[in-house]
Amino acid sequence: MANRLGELDLEEAAKEAAGNWARWDSFAWFRDSELERPEDWFIYYGHHRESGLLDQSNSAQISKALKPFIDADAPNVIEEDHSHWAVGWIKGWSVRVYRNGQITEAFKVLHGLLERLSNYSILCEHHYSEMELEATWENIPLAAAGIKDDYEDLPDDWADQVYQWLSDNRCNALENVSDQGGWPDESDLQAAFDALGYQEIEPAC
Repeated sequence: MANRLGELDLEEAAKEAAGNWARWDSFAWFRDSELERPEDWFIYYGHHRESGLLDQSNSAQISKALKPFIDADAPNVIEEDHSHWAVGWIKGWSVRVYRNGQITEAFKVLHGLLERLSNYSILCEHHYSEMELEATWENIPLAAAGIKDDYEDLPDDWADQVYQWLSDNRCNALENVSDQGGWPDESDLQAAFDALGYQEIEPAC
């Protein structure tokens, strides 16, 4: 439902969003007893333990946009961190949709972001690209686990060197895989190790 809200105008989206949590099966929100009108609140989840880079990036952008409403003296946004039987945990926000019968500025901001997502899946290209780059760099030592022990005296920055060689010579090897960053295969890594002059360990006689 949350994704569909971006396709609705503000008034319609507000009506559909308010109290959404009360319509969920097998869900208990203990914060409802702390709120004066819990039916005026909307729970929106941004990402979970198994989320790819895109959801993580968009979630970070939403968090940044909603932060002023979290830090307010009478907050209209509360960060939520819930357990989930399938994915372990799931993070998001509860957002007050109505206050004194009026749509809150917090919900207007969130609805504006959902409108953008209904037209294009990435809220910030630069941030998403940075996350892809960081994930790819972190993946290289894991992807190379099966071959790096065949080489001796690898420099401390071997992963940086391998990344740079692949970027210059086999950029396709660094393409995002399953939205988890680049994961070079062993043939590409072997080519990088050899081109960089790393010495293989001589087999024992």
